[in-house]
Amino acid sequence: MSGNLHLHAVPSSALRNSGTWLERQFLDHAVAERYRPSRYRAQVLYERYRDQERIYISARSCCAEGLPETHVVLGGRQVARSGRNTPRLLVLTAGQARHVARFLSATDFPALWASARSELLPRYGGTAAEPETREAFAGAHKALRAFYTQTAEEGYAVVKRLSA
Repeated sequence: MSGNLHLHAVPSSALRNSGTWLERQFLDHAVAERYRPSRYRAQVLYERYRDQERIYISARSCCAEGLPETHVVLGGRQVARSGRNTPRLLVLTAGQARHVARFLSATDFPALWASARSELLPRYGGTAAEPETREAFAGAHKALRAFYTQTAEEGYAVVKRLSA
C-alpha cells in the first residue's frame, strides 16, 4: 500500500476538534494562507510509514522503556469525519508529543533496526539492499526525532494525515 503520512506541529491553543479545520492544516501553501496566518512545522513520511511503525513496535523487545502509549507514527486520537474516501486524521496532545519525543531520544536506532530487519528486508530487496534500506529508515527516524523534539520543546500538539 502506498501513501504518505503528513505530520504538522500545531500550537495546542490553536487546535480544533473539527475535521474541516484539521484538514486545512494540510492544504497546499497558496490555499493554506487564506486559512491561517502562519505555516506550522511539518514532516512527511512517504510510502514506508507503516514499516517505520514496525521498527518502533519492535522496540518492546530491545528498549527498557518500551513504546509510548501513543505510537510514534500511527498513534493518536482519530478524528471522526464524513466520507469513506477521506484521509484519516489523528491528533496527539502536547503531552503525548512530549512522551513520543522522549521515546525517540532514548532509543538506539541500531537496536531498533536489529530487532526489525529480518521482517523488513525481504520487502526491500533482501540483504543485498540492506545498506540503502537501513539508511532510509535511519533517515526517517532522525527526521521524526528532530520533528518531535522541537514540537515538544515548543509545547505543540501534532496533527497527522494518512493518505492512500
